Amino acid sequence: MTDLDVTTLRAAYDAQLRPDLPDPVPDGVSVQSDGPLFRVLGLDQRGLVTYRDLGGLAGAELDELIARQVAVSRERGEPVEWKLHGHDEPADLPQRLRAAGFVPEDQETVVVGPIAPLASALPVVPEGVRLREVTGRADLDRIAQLKSQVWGRDLSGLADALEREIAADPQAITVVVAEAGETMVSAGWVRYPADSTFATLWGGSTLPQWRRKGIYRALVSYRTRLAGPRGRTLVQVDAGDESRPVLERLGLVPVTTTTPYVYTP
Repeated sequence: MTDLDVTTLRAAYDAQLRPDLPDPVPDGVSVQSDGPLFRVLGLDQRGLVTYRDLGGLAGAELDELIARQVAVSRERGEPVEWKLHGHDEPADLPQRLRAAGFVPEDQETVVVGPIAPLASALPVVPEGVRLREVTGRADLDRIAQLKSQVWGRDLSGLADALEREIAADPQAITVVVAEAGETMVSAGWVRYPADSTFATLWGGSTLPQWRRKGIYRALVSYRTRLAGPRGRTLVQVDAGDESRPVLERLGLVPVTTTTPYVYTP
């Protein structure tokens, strides 16, 4: 890929996938606008601040915008995540978020690539492992348990969030699990954002003892094969350090980074 290709892919990502608002909005979720940004409340165990860009805000005006998000977080008594991208402006935004009490979590790399090569490969899983699409609450609870085990923190609220998202529009998301007998060993989902050429991959968590067996790669292939018939030509993933090398070998390229900055009242 040339620099121009990366620039073009980043521009497509910004134009089509940001500010990444739920559509349709699930029951119990609200989306509020505040200047150039949006707050998504009630979707998960913490609020989300998202935007395409900040419209040139800087200095005291930017500090006031950040302070309003802190005030909402305090009023609701729940954390709020400001999703910061590596190419966001102004350049001192991370410092201003820290000064307001936001704490950065692990940085991920936004990778983008064409779907066609990925979808052309059949998903291959180890003997005794099967891939299955799920929608029922019992399976969603098992996914939340798997994620909690993998990440070492309580992610039980994920089951509620996925259930409401599926109920709002079953055609906008497909949840896929990998199972060995009765044990769920990996899970992920694919979203099909409205009015976009993208499919986006999420989840992708695998139990430690089942890693490096091709299961994650098979989940990527399976989900991208679902996206092609829906008219999607590009796939995007927020990739952690373990998944990024796999995705790059599959032809995805880094276009920016994303870091959750979290304020906890």
